[in-house]
Amino acid sequence: MSTKWKEAVAVATGFDAYDDLPERLIGYPAVFASLGIGTPEVRTVLDYGCGPGKVANRVVQASDARVVAADISPHMLEIARQDRPHPRIDYHQIDSGRLEFLSDSTVDAAMSCYVFINIGDLQALHDIAGEVHRVLRPGGRYAVLDTNPGTTGVRFSTFRSGEPGRDYATGERRQVLLDQPRGGVLELIDHHWPRQTYLDVLSAAGFRDITVREPLLDPADASSGGPAPAEATRSPFLVVTGVK
Repeated sequence: MSTKWKEAVAVATGFDAYDDLPERLIGYPAVFASLGIGTPEVRTVLDYGCGPGKVANRVVQASDARVVAADISPHMLEIARQDRPHPRIDYHQIDSGRLEFLSDSTVDAAMSCYVFINIGDLQALHDIAGEVHRVLRPGGRYAVLDTNPGTTGVRFSTFRSGEPGRDYATGERRQVLLDQPRGGVLELIDHHWPRQTYLDVLSAAGFRDITVREPLLDPADASSGGPAPAEATRSPFLVVTGVK
């Protein structure tokens, strides 16, 4: 059974507590660069699947943009509104999968961070991409950030997605282990989507000029005197970006 993101309070609090160090150093900067966050052209950003608001908060810290942050989990949004309020972040709950609070062609850029991997229904991925395409302005960019299907099973600094040495079928459930700051791990269940799935979903939604990035940890950030972490040689993340 997949993780119950919408109902589970413990999942929301555990996910919020997780130290997203690799994401901060590698994943989110790659997304921001792909979308042009911080440039004058990007004034409104959609964070589809905002969780507890960590990424939305980083967007407003890195730019003057306004963020429309949406999620299915009322518990995630409660944490976001309590711990990460900001006058340029508007939090919304998604009930039907549709962004009914946004009109067509009204946002400059959009992102979904760790959303696709937590959905086991391929049609639902198509529906999300189609809805994001609807609300983006022409020329706007959509970036999908997920764990890299090419490094499933690799132990990274703060997480492991999938079991080592195992080959996963398209959409198959995987065990995910997230380190918790006071010891122990948060165990989640996500889904394995190969690179081609992302390309197909964005293409079918009407996105063009689709690119794929597999960012690595900068050697300057990896230097600690000990062995280089896995993130320096094997990319933990996949960033797929398309243009409307």
